[in-house]
Amino acid sequence: MNILLNGQPRELAPPATLADAIALLAPAPPYAAAVNREFVPRSSHAERELREGDEIEVIRPVTGG
Repeated sequence: MNILLNGQPRELAPPATLADAIALLAPAPPYAAAVNREFVPRSSHAERELREGDEIEVIRPVTGG
């Protein structure tokens, strides 16, 4: 299945979850994830199934003034 991960096309074998997509990036915590611009709580990453064409964003919080 083809997805966009942080704006880059990626391919995952179905069935794939948000946790599978995040594993491709191996981000260090803290980070947040969204599928099709909808925030997904960390406790739901392993259950959130992905579909062809989903857009996933994994972002790190930015601090400062």
